[in-house]
Amino acid sequence: MREKIDARVPRYGDLIQPTFMALKNLGGSGNNNEILEQIIKILALSNDIIDIPHKGNSGITELSYQAAWSRTYMKKYGVIENSARSVWSIKPDYVHMDCIDPRQIISFVVQEKNNRKTEQQTDLEYLTEITDSNEDSELQEDSELPDEVKPWRTKLSEILQNMNPYGFERLAQRILRECGFTQVEVTKKSGDGGIDGTGKLKINGIFSFNVAFQCKRYSGQVGASAIRDFRGSLTTDIEKGVMITTGVFSRAAKEEASNPGKQQIDLIDGEELITKIAEYGIGVREVKTYEIDEEFFEKI
Repeated sequence: MREKIDARVPRYGDLIQPTFMALKNLGGSGNNNEILEQIIKILALSNDIIDIPHKGNSGITELSYQAAWSRTYMKKYGVIENSARSVWSIKPDYVHMDCIDPRQIISFVVQEKNNRKTEQQTDLEYLTEITDSNEDSELQEDSELPDEVKPWRTKLSEILQNMNPYGFERLAQRILRECGFTQVEVTKKSGDGGIDGTGKLKINGIFSFNVAFQCKRYSGQVGASAIRDFRGSLTTDIEKGVMITTGVFSRAAKEEASNPGKQQIDLIDGEELITKIAEYGIGVREVKTYEIDEEFFEKI
């Protein structure tokens, strides 16, 4: 039995136009987090809605999950495209448009998925059907799923959450090294005030920063209090703090981390962590496959 989606969270169909507006506000392109932040502003969503976790994947929120599906539909229709670094951009034919038709986009994607069924039902019936069903029932092939919810990401998220805590710290050490950090060390003593490791980050080969990081293997949310505690543990020689989690950061945690009156804390959530692991090929490898055109073999 499928889990019921919290009715307070906008569904992917309701996020198509806000996603388009978000990209317009960002100058025509933006990454997942930038788009999501714009959607939150456009719809004036409250923290209790923003922070609702997605039950099928604890590494993302329900809002992020729905937003991922809206981008997938928009991409399949041809409104937007994404780069290898997950930067989304409006395609040239739509750059000068102020709005798009979500109903038309959804209908097109469903028709592409099941032409036979489309011939027997009206667009309105399709929209009703989609509204009453879960998104992944419409696009089940792994290649068609939004990147954030692909099965391998969910599996890796589970593995990360169940890792030995010291192993997870060493993994974070490896990832930071791949990101350009040097002298990265994992703290081995207990009672270290919340700091799990330190390192240095050099910018443009000139400017160097002392960085401390903390790892949290959470299956849920990291709240604002965790950010405050970590900030309080930073010594005067630490110029930058980085918190890494397998879960998600609450809206309040993000606001606390970026509070202009306090030392800034950079955040890496579960979704970004998995993206970094895949990008640097740490413990994962890309597997290529083929889609079979059965009609070709039938008609040749």
